[in-house]
Amino acid sequence: MKCLEKGVVVWLTGLPASGKTTIARGVTEKLRGEGYRVELLDGDWVRKTINPDAGFTREERKRHLLRVAWISRLLARNGVVVLCSFVSPYRDVRAEIRRIVEEEGIPFVEVFVRCSVEECIRRDPKGLYKKALRGEIPYFTGISDPYEEPVNPEIVVDTEHGRVEANVEKVYSYVKNILQGLAQQSL
Repeated sequence: MKCLEKGVVVWLTGLPASGKTTIARGVTEKLRGEGYRVELLDGDWVRKTINPDAGFTREERKRHLLRVAWISRLLARNGVVVLCSFVSPYRDVRAEIRRIVEEEGIPFVEVFVRCSVEECIRRDPKGLYKKALRGEIPYFTGISDPYEEPVNPEIVVDTEHGRVEANVEKVYSYVKNILQGLAQQSL
C-alpha cells in the first residue's frame, strides 16, 4: 500500500447518466491496482447510506454536497485519493466545495463529464428522465432544474463521443501526475 501524506479530491460533475460513476470506477480500479488508498463516493450510494434524508431543492443539494466535501477533505487529509461522482449542478456550490478542500492544502481536481441532455435521456439507465419528463420528479437536473457547466475545470471528458477507456485514462493520468508530485514533496 502506498502511503501518502495527503491525498487528492477528484470531483466528477455532469448531468445524470453522463457517465461520471463509470469513469470514477475505472480510475479507482487503476489507482487501487497500483497500491493507492482510494475511496469512491457516488451520489446514489451517499444518498442511501450517509445522507438518506437529502432532498433535491437547491438548498438541500447544497447541504448534501457540502457534507460530502467535508467527508472528502477528511479522507484526503489522511492520504486517501477520493473520487466524488455527483451531479453537483451549481457553479457556486462547486466553488465552495473547492474552497473547503483546498483550504486544507489538498489538491482538488474538477472533472466535467460532458454529455448532451439528449444523449443522457437516450441512455436513461434508471428511467429517471422519463419520470422527470412526465413531471413525476421535481427539481430534476437537465429537465426542470438547470445544470451550470463548469467554466474552468481541470479536465473535460466527452462521454457522448469519447470511449470509456480513453476518458478513464485521461483522468487517471492527470491524477497520477499529481500523486507523483505529492510523493516527491514528502521525500
